[in-house]
Amino acid sequence: MKMFDGIIHFFREVRNEMKSVTWPTKDDLKEGTIVVIVMSAVVALFLSGVDFLLGMAVRSVF
Repeated sequence: MKMFDGIIHFFREVRNEMKSVTWPTKDDLKEGTIVVIVMSAVVALFLSGVDFLLGMAVRSVF
C-alpha cells in the first residue's frame, strides 16, 4: 500500500501545481503561433537557398 500512497501523493502535488500555472491568453497564443509560422517559413526559405547554392557548387565541381 505504500506504493499507492506515493502515487496518490504525486497526483495531489500535480493538481496543486497545475492550479498555480499561468495559462496564456488567446491573444498570446495567436501571437506565438504567428511567430512560429513566420519563422518556420523564413528558415525553410533560407535552407532552400543554401541547398540550391550548394547543389550548384557541387555540380560545377563535378
